[in-house]
Amino acid sequence: MFVHEQSLKSQRNGFPQSKQVMQGGKEMTGSEIFIQCLIAEGVEVVFGYPGGANIGIYDALYGQSTIKHILVRHEQGATHAAEGYAKATGKPGVVLVTSGPGATNTVTGIADALMDSIPIVVFTGQVPLKLIGNDAFQEIDIVGITRPITKHNYLVRDIRDLAKTIKEAFYIATSGRPGPVLVDLPKDIMAQKTVFEYPERVELRTYKPVLDGHMMMIKKAAEVISQSSRPVLYVGGGVINSNASDELRELAEKLKCPVTTTLHGLGSFPEDNPLSLGMLGMHGTWYSNIAVSKCDVLIAIGARFDDRVTGKVESFASEAKKIHIDIDPAVIGKNVPVDVPIVGDVKRILTRLNELVSPLKTEEWLNTISEWKQEHPLRYEQKKELRAQDVIQTIGKVTKGNAVVVTDVGQHQMWSAQFINWLHPRSLISSGGLGTMGFSLPAAMGASFGRKDVPVISISGDGGFQMNIQELATVVEHNIPLKIFVINNGYLGMVRQWQELFWQKRYSHVKLSNPDFVKVAEAYGCPASRVTHPSEAEQSIRQAMEYNDGPVFIEFVVAEEDNVFPMLPAGKTVDDMLDNPELFLPQTNGRTMFTLEKGKENYAANPSFA
Repeated sequence: MFVHEQSLKSQRNGFPQSKQVMQGGKEMTGSEIFIQCLIAEGVEVVFGYPGGANIGIYDALYGQSTIKHILVRHEQGATHAAEGYAKATGKPGVVLVTSGPGATNTVTGIADALMDSIPIVVFTGQVPLKLIGNDAFQEIDIVGITRPITKHNYLVRDIRDLAKTIKEAFYIATSGRPGPVLVDLPKDIMAQKTVFEYPERVELRTYKPVLDGHMMMIKKAAEVISQSSRPVLYVGGGVINSNASDELRELAEKLKCPVTTTLHGLGSFPEDNPLSLGMLGMHGTWYSNIAVSKCDVLIAIGARFDDRVTGKVESFASEAKKIHIDIDPAVIGKNVPVDVPIVGDVKRILTRLNELVSPLKTEEWLNTISEWKQEHPLRYEQKKELRAQDVIQTIGKVTKGNAVVVTDVGQHQMWSAQFINWLHPRSLISSGGLGTMGFSLPAAMGASFGRKDVPVISISGDGGFQMNIQELATVVEHNIPLKIFVINNGYLGMVRQWQELFWQKRYSHVKLSNPDFVKVAEAYGCPASRVTHPSEAEQSIRQAMEYNDGPVFIEFVVAEEDNVFPMLPAGKTVDDMLDNPELFLPQTNGRTMFTLEKGKENYAANPSFA
């Protein structure tokens, strides 16, 4: 991760001779230079909201057609839209807001982008330099506020630094481990004039990401792998960020090695491949968690050993030697000690590793995993009432993996990870590290501006949907062919699940009093319908997928008290894993089955379990 400079003043050292982009060295205002910088960076769309401190920039935007500006209805929506655009395309998302509350409203989205390694550049208006520190109207120290949640940030104090600062911001956001960068733009700086010169490249003495892994460590990894008979590839979002899915598949198939992914790794390895174990961790598949606990070599690629994956760290993959490949040296060994650390770009390292490894004898291991899959499948009981699993599995069936699905946070998020067959990179967009409710609708909107080749679907719960419901106006205004699906169970479902399992069913403030979502969507100008029965779900989803004249909204009224299984409770081991009580099979081949009743008996009276 980039080390923050403590000075707010842009530094001028270490920069190469810059290229003058505008012929004749034309003198421009800071606002005009800002626009030209975005054009030079190839920015196609900006998500923003005008105000007094950035009004000069908006004046410069007036009438130009190169950059599409999307007026969101809340600045948090702008940052999530930029995240969705970046995740869907691999390009940096761009945000433009004013000072004060405009800037502070971006904080949640910036923090979300940092935790999930998403490249966004946030430009905030600021009061004139001479007023900074005077408690001026809509003045806020956004640089200070966001220092812990940005990869880097800047306050531009000199018009001559503006162009190179913007160049650096895009470079830092997109290189190494991606992340958010904020640039604070004082109003008087943007009104001043200077000759526009844009650098061809960036050289920063304090920031030089390592791309090529150390060859000695790559050879050591190959040696450790060669001695394995029970390997597992543990894959995170770094594989997708590095565009290394082809190299990952080559490695897995060459080794005959099973692959499990994090939430952000879903789609990096096709789940129709027999080697796929699906997602691991708290709500991962039973067999992926057991496989990791029993493997002899764990190859972590672009993953950070998050607590939602590891459970009790001391027991995580305790029988395995661990290889960790990641571009961010700060995450290697941070949560779990590893035997072979490799710092560098995943794609480059896998390319080298593929040249060194040979096929392993894993037939017995794969046969054992196949038995686990048969004994503990992802499955649920079909009932007369509509269940969220029905809806989500049907979405996967209808789209056949050819869609970008943007989830919110909660039970539907985990069921989406479980019951959709993820086949392609950048097909799942979700808030992982921060777990931000309200993420889906604006992020799906942003993804829609970046991806015209496939349908984009937003899946939200009834709680999260209302946190950024105002972006329905933006979606309708731009006639985005977004499919908006709300799973309405009348609860804050994941919190209710924890209260049921670990807090003696004391349902404290999780029951929702919802509006009529269909009428709300229609009031925004969006065609809307409601589904209440399992027999209606598939036809409604197919009709929504065929409608491309603008957004379409469907509310699915589902079972109120439903739980996500399997569940590996926080801080526990696979021995404490709760399996789905609907799946008990008469024959278990002598293997342990973990029941809901066991979970209640052991832990319901002990809130510290959660």
